[in-house]
Amino acid sequence: MITVSDLVDSLGAGLLRTVVPAGNAEVHDVALAEPGDTAGQPGELVLGVGVTDRSGALALLERTAAAGAAGLVLKRPAARDPQVTRAARRLAGPALVELRPHTSWAHVVWLLRGVIDRASAPAAGALGTPGPHSDLFALADAAAEIIDAPVTVEDAQSRVLAYSARQDSTDPARVSTIVGRRVPAETLTHFRASGVFRRLARSGDPIWTPAGPDGILPRLIIPVRAGGEWLGSIWAVVTSPVPPERIRELNDVASVLALHLLRLRAEAGIARRVSAGQLRAALREGAVPDQGPGAAAALPAGPWRVVAFGSSPGGTEDVRRQLDLWESVAHRFGWHQPLLLDLDGLLFGVVTDRGRGGQRSAPGVRADAGTVDWLRHVLAETRAHDPGLYAVAGCPARSPDELPRSTAEAVELHRLIGAGRLPLAPLVHGTGIVLMEDAWDAVVVERARAAVGTDTWRLGGPLAALRAHDEEHGTPYLTTLAAWLDHFGDPQSAARHLRVHPNTLRYRLRKLEEAVPLDLSSPRLRLALRLQLMAMGETPAHGEQPRPNDPPPR
Repeated sequence: MITVSDLVDSLGAGLLRTVVPAGNAEVHDVALAEPGDTAGQPGELVLGVGVTDRSGALALLERTAAAGAAGLVLKRPAARDPQVTRAARRLAGPALVELRPHTSWAHVVWLLRGVIDRASAPAAGALGTPGPHSDLFALADAAAEIIDAPVTVEDAQSRVLAYSARQDSTDPARVSTIVGRRVPAETLTHFRASGVFRRLARSGDPIWTPAGPDGILPRLIIPVRAGGEWLGSIWAVVTSPVPPERIRELNDVASVLALHLLRLRAEAGIARRVSAGQLRAALREGAVPDQGPGAAAALPAGPWRVVAFGSSPGGTEDVRRQLDLWESVAHRFGWHQPLLLDLDGLLFGVVTDRGRGGQRSAPGVRADAGTVDWLRHVLAETRAHDPGLYAVAGCPARSPDELPRSTAEAVELHRLIGAGRLPLAPLVHGTGIVLMEDAWDAVVVERARAAVGTDTWRLGGPLAALRAHDEEHGTPYLTTLAAWLDHFGDPQSAARHLRVHPNTLRYRLRKLEEAVPLDLSSPRLRLALRLQLMAMGETPAHGEQPRPNDPPPR
């Protein structure tokens, strides 16, 4: 399903901006507003071509709302008119979207239809489904013919998207760029030091760079921009000055290329949203919807673990920003189709568990991207710069219907760490990941504590009387009993924990039994008492000071 917000986010703020949101109505087509006719149908995004004034915008908005359309796109000043925005909020639909100035309606129609058709295709949502990259190679060939030089097309992250067929007069940097599909680090350093990327980000003017070290030949660089946003660039190896008319022709190619890059970005955004929707359904319901073509791609061969990401101390960073961060990290470490999503305010991932019980790869063996071992490696690397990052993982899910259980276990571990009831440092061992198998005992105790309830002392038993005695006389009987139970009835160990003399502890125990008779020889009674004490929040602290009614140590 594609919503208006999906389309706006996918095409980017350089083209569209939501002025008044209105729910998540599905969009399946684009319609042009015809004068005097109905404005769209349910599921259509209506384009207000030619509407520039307030009265026309209000009339079209009323017609669009009456038709049940999903959204209305207008240009300034109509899109920003206060009366128009108030009317859109009053009608509670359709969504009001602004088309940025100096943007062609024809280009927007082409982009929107391409994205909608792509998402509605049978394989829509399949992760990694290739887009229309062949068009980029054709444009690279056209640019090479214009300038009579080898050309590469790169995005704003210096990733090679396409290159021309002819690469005769080139240099080692160009060969490495094409083979590796990314500009080599040393070449990037050279161009960055020359200020090339600063100029690309700020201006649409062509850039010429002279020859550089290690055989780097001169280059002509044409920025690719849309709506003021830098999307990529055309790089050509040139050995002589380029005539101005050829540069103008290259700028025309760059304008067409900008539309293709926008479309590719939008389709990638839609694919990510569709796959995230499938994963949400899998984590909540235990099955990928329809089990269609996208289902196989959304989940690789299992078993899988659901992972929740966090930071300590508890971070307040927005989950969407965390998602962007971890997608960038995943790509940087080789997971090009990361299964990441935000769900109920937490960031989750689905990784493959290739080893039995999360067994680590042998030394020297590189873990496959998207596996538990891979995540261990990534966290070990990233924690060197941000030691607060961690991940918690539920037990393996061997079929999709077990994914909700693994999700719930990851949430359980995340909450235990956030509440301070699961010490993180002893478990992560520098790798930053905690498996359910690492903390099963803490989970069992926490589940029992939650089941017992905080008002467990009302059920009867000795704790109600001990609690009343402590409150009335200032005695530490509950804390003393908890320490004694935690240390297996060893007064020496329990006294060291409380930092009191063993005789003081023995005295307290005698007085405690005088106040409330206890049969501490019963294992069942000891277990019930400890669970009750834990549910009441009674955890013996280190270094308890002697009380006034304690006898002096002997």
